[in-house]
Amino acid sequence: MARNSTNVCKLCRREGVKLFLKGQRCFSEKCGVNRRNYPPGQHVRPKKGTDYGTQLREKQKVKRIYGVLERQFQHYFTMAQRQKGNTGENLLVLMERRLDNVVLSLGLAFSRFDARQMVAHGHVYVNGGRIDIAGYLVRPGDEIQVKGDDKLKKKATDAIEMNKGRALPTWLEAVPTELKGKIIQLPKREDVTAEINEQLIIELCSK
Repeated sequence: MARNSTNVCKLCRREGVKLFLKGQRCFSEKCGVNRRNYPPGQHVRPKKGTDYGTQLREKQKVKRIYGVLERQFQHYFTMAQRQKGNTGENLLVLMERRLDNVVLSLGLAFSRFDARQMVAHGHVYVNGGRIDIAGYLVRPGDEIQVKGDDKLKKKATDAIEMNKGRALPTWLEAVPTELKGKIIQLPKREDVTAEINEQLIIELCSK
């Protein structure tokens, strides 16, 4: 079930940062964070935070942005630790490589929820093969395409039209007329547009 827009905006305001859970709405003036940049509730008192609380909030923020559960998050963190380089950057790159995130980044869906539904219902193909796993990790050279009936194609076309104002990540190449795109290279830390302090997450998960 799709989340109510009001509840999603309250979640972003409570976290104090945009979680980009409502697609293009988050980039417009209709975004709840833009209109009311303070936590929800009539009587809001500032709370004294702890280091643990700050670290946990950052971890929860990433989970909400990419729509992953705790078990999935731990799986990605373990993978990030095993890779060479900075664990925090590796973690974010893995999240960006998720198939549902790629569909959204290509502008083929209105929101992350819609992108995940497309994948789960078998409308997304990678290199010509149907993939129905939202967490599938794409690789350089992979071609992503949305296929389906006229209703599904119209929905994807409408999403492309709505997302015209968004910049395409440099690691992706889009062919809007064919409802497809290509992975040019692996994403880098600077390709992650959300405000995330991955060092806080590493400090928490390394305890």
